[in-house]
Amino acid sequence: MPVTASAVEREIKVNARPETVFAYLVDADKMPLWMGTEAEIDPRPGGIYRMKVNDNWTARGEFVEVDSPRRVVFTWGWEQKEAGVPPGSSTVEITLEDEGDGTLVRLVHRDLPEDSRPPHDHGWETYLGRLAIRAAGGDPGADPNA
Repeated sequence: MPVTASAVEREIKVNARPETVFAYLVDADKMPLWMGTEAEIDPRPGGIYRMKVNDNWTARGEFVEVDSPRRVVFTWGWEQKEAGVPPGSSTVEITLEDEGDGTLVRLVHRDLPEDSRPPHDHGWETYLGRLAIRAAGGDPGADPNA
């Protein structure tokens, strides 16, 4: 089950090398190709993670761990108070496992308020699917939330 008592968990197989997938997680020019409309990213511990989904919603946090091309951990929250998840109040951990013909991407989003887990689960399901298409060289189309 993707939503547990303590976290949102998702996995997806991507038909691309871990190095390729990793670049889409830490490159401010590549991130908007699969998630959001613009990104401000400094992929080092303590560096900013800021992703504008659209004119009304912006996620912000900071990088905790960057282990190329295997793992990225960053804090997460919304700049908009009505979201109920303040910037940096939750943690996203993404691990990339080489599977020879592709990459297994595992995402765990921890420390979300219980009522925020279902919408975040839906969001990560959408965006990981878009990441899989983009990293494999395809075009996922316009971001449905932009």
